[in-house]
Amino acid sequence: MKIAIGGDHAGFEYKKTILRWLQEQNFETADFGPYTDESFDYPDSVHPLCDAIEKGEYQYGILICGSGNGVCITANKHQGIRAGLVWDEEVVKLIRQHNNANVICLPARFIDSDTALQFVKTFLSTEFEGGRHGRRVDKIACA
Repeated sequence: MKIAIGGDHAGFEYKKTILRWLQEQNFETADFGPYTDESFDYPDSVHPLCDAIEKGEYQYGILICGSGNGVCITANKHQGIRAGLVWDEEVVKLIRQHNNANVICLPARFIDSDTALQFVKTFLSTEFEGGRHGRRVDKIACA
């Protein structure tokens, strides 16, 4: 499985931890930045990451910023992206099961690093249920 990760400076430390875990699990990864904890504009990471997912280069994306909202709003501007902001384990499961999310958005200022990593594990191991949810997901794209 190929996983892309990115965000902004607020998520930099979480990104390093999650990226290390992904690589230990033998996922193929791509780091879309930031590469330091200096101020970084999240759209500069989010748009290239989402473009790569839309092109089929990566199956899933992980985005991290302070509130999770900036990266989520930006990611969802892309027609082929279904990004979900998570703050609770049940929400993580539901964005995969019911919404077939292909990008998870983590709020670094509101969850700790261990929780963020657990959310990523749940996201990657939860399957889309399809059925009535598939019909709904098919109606999301505007184009």
